[in-house]
Amino acid sequence: MSELDALRVREEVLQAMYWMRGEGLADAPTAEELARFLAVPAPTLTPYLDRFTVEGHLERSGAGYALTARGAELGKRSFADEFAGLTGQGHGECDEDCWCHDSPDEAARCLEERREHAHTH
Repeated sequence: MSELDALRVREEVLQAMYWMRGEGLADAPTAEELARFLAVPAPTLTPYLDRFTVEGHLERSGAGYALTARGAELGKRSFADEFAGLTGQGHGECDEDCWCHDSPDEAARCLEERREHAHTH
């Protein structure tokens, strides 16, 4: 596995796991669940998951993998970067002057706050 492939896959995996956890779909998905979600064969994905575990982005949790604090932070940033265009006025949630446009971290925090607010209603 090349370093570039590992970085690309790490971004996709952490982003997917961050989203899955945030939506209440899975806190510790198995390699098979992640493989189905990412549309890759589990035997192809598993060596990457093991590598990300050694690197401290994931940890084993039963039969699955869970985000570490480090992995969650990278997943949150990746998610915010990927969906930054959806955090604006197009959804009627905020406008161009919203504080969430200052950085990917702020965009992720804005999304989290809106999601928490939606779950309380």
